[in-house]
Amino acid sequence: MLSPMGKIIFSFVIIITLIAFAIPVYYRIKIIRTGRPDKRFNNLVKRIGRALSKILLQRCTLKNERLLTGFMHVFIFYGALTFDTMTINHSLEGFFPKFYLFGNTNFGLFFSFLVDMFAILVIVGVLFFTIKRFIIRPEAYKTTLIDSAIIYIMLTLVTLSYLYFEIFAVALHPETERLSFIGGYFAGFIQNLSNPAILNTHLHIAWWLHILLVFGFIAYVPHSKYFHMFAGSFNVLVNSDLPMGGLQAIDIENAEIFGVEKASDYSWKDLLDTFACMECGRCQDVCPAFLSDKALSPKMIIFNLKKHLLKQGKKYISNKKEEVKPLMESTFSQDEIWTCTTCGACMHVCPVEIEHIPKIIGLRQSQVLIESKFPGELNSFFRNIETNSNPWGIGFSNRADWKEGLDIKLISDHPEANYLFWVGCAGSFDEEGKKIARAMATVLNIADIDFAILGAEEKCCGDSVKRLGNEYLYQMQAAENIELFKKYNVKKLITICPHGYNTFKNEYQGLLDVLPEIKPDTKKAFKQIEVIHHTQLLAELIQKDRLPIKQKMTKDFTYHDSCYLGRHNNIISQPRKILAKISSSKLIELKNNCEHSFCCGAGGGLMWTEESSGQRINHLRTDEVIDSNTELVVTSCPFCQTMLQDGLKDKDKENIKVKDIVQLIAESLT
Repeated sequence: MLSPMGKIIFSFVIIITLIAFAIPVYYRIKIIRTGRPDKRFNNLVKRIGRALSKILLQRCTLKNERLLTGFMHVFIFYGALTFDTMTINHSLEGFFPKFYLFGNTNFGLFFSFLVDMFAILVIVGVLFFTIKRFIIRPEAYKTTLIDSAIIYIMLTLVTLSYLYFEIFAVALHPETERLSFIGGYFAGFIQNLSNPAILNTHLHIAWWLHILLVFGFIAYVPHSKYFHMFAGSFNVLVNSDLPMGGLQAIDIENAEIFGVEKASDYSWKDLLDTFACMECGRCQDVCPAFLSDKALSPKMIIFNLKKHLLKQGKKYISNKKEEVKPLMESTFSQDEIWTCTTCGACMHVCPVEIEHIPKIIGLRQSQVLIESKFPGELNSFFRNIETNSNPWGIGFSNRADWKEGLDIKLISDHPEANYLFWVGCAGSFDEEGKKIARAMATVLNIADIDFAILGAEEKCCGDSVKRLGNEYLYQMQAAENIELFKKYNVKKLITICPHGYNTFKNEYQGLLDVLPEIKPDTKKAFKQIEVIHHTQLLAELIQKDRLPIKQKMTKDFTYHDSCYLGRHNNIISQPRKILAKISSSKLIELKNNCEHSFCCGAGGGLMWTEESSGQRINHLRTDEVIDSNTELVVTSCPFCQTMLQDGLKDKDKENIKVKDIVQLIAESLT
């Protein structure tokens, strides 16, 4: 198609485009490599299969929280793949006249139809996002408007310029029409209006116009959020194989840095996250801190970290990070990092699996362990944990007072017990928590479960301490607990708190390799412990008819999914199965339920801090409870129960009762 000189010029265009694309990509790769090591290539075959499935089937965007937007993204995604294929064909056609990748095959016919179909769908998708971003203008879409405009214009021009080429190609060479219904339709008009020379001129203009627009877009991609097509896909490949509720432990004995002070203290995966972000704002849309008018936006945490990396990248690359200001001085604020509840909603909805929570916890760790900067009320909290191993600071000797009048054995007297009932701090010291603990013990006795408790030997599991950044204190608590489990040869561990469940199940395992005082036999013993949340055990007992239900609940009720039970650990069906068995009324789901549940506001250690800005998070969730028009809200977490009770009290709705699921079971058995 091209003359010899044209082929030379086109070859230079290809080389220049590749260089223009490669240089900024290489710069970003070098920035990412300044991060700490992180093992993300284990189980590579499984990772590749999962990534391909998620990306090619677009399961990353077809999520139920933004289904229409997801479909529009699908149009553009598959349109991009289709037009990328045609760009290869278009380029080779410049060197080899009438070249067609698929020859005279049936797939070639079908592909010619796909190209025209996706041309229409891409335009539809671009119009949708243009209207949404520039006319409707939701809060989530308010970053990089110029970049968005350029991308939308380029997508439109690339699509239209291809159709321009296709129409004249079909007009000159009818055999190339195949199933190209757009090209075939318009070519019929043009053939009768122009002579072959004019058609040929238009064909060459269209070819060059399309190729220059495409190659110009390619050169622009690394500088734009459209780069997520590459970085985001790779990000899905190297996603964490830890449960979402699990945070990595710091090797305090050997670590040079505690937490994150500067960007290079993050892992390379954390830095990759910033370039993978597509700025869709889904994380922001579901963040309880952002929705309650606080300073935190998970989207802006990633966005501002990326801006910092691009601005200071050369210093990180040349190992001059001492010339870079700490992130908490240059990029983030105290109000941002101390309002995260670690509920995980942001990570759950992210299409490219960005890990927001570890970044925030890393900043907290450096503030607590290095700078000693944290909310003032945490002084007493940390002191109480350190001295009495519970947030209230109540003495060890009172830890088992809640069991007065009940037939409950201490494990020191009954070391052969099948289960250790981990009561937890709330179950031991909080008045409402004690009621949950007593109900659980009563139900276990009725089901003839052989269990015991630690009593005064029990200590805080460390969940809040860890999420508040005090890794050193957390590891002290954890080490003592792990030794206790070994001492009493614990095989099965029951918790009534999702935070304790998550900590034992998903985080203590990671500590075994960084706690030097833990002996190999103790590590081996801990790995064999089965950690059970009480809803799991209760569902099993009811299924096996081990709990004789005497009277069913008749009140209208709703159920609040705890973030650390439902979203972080996928324990969603068990509580609902229990409620179906013990109630004659139908569960009325809250507006946000199951894996999309809205946080009560207590997670991330915020149970022990004051909400000094915006609305109270528990008030937002309480409003959903009130809107359900029910008489009862059922929980499966002591923290959630407290926050919802407080919210209903603040709203003068104390007529709506809040009870843990095990309390309802205990009532149904009497």
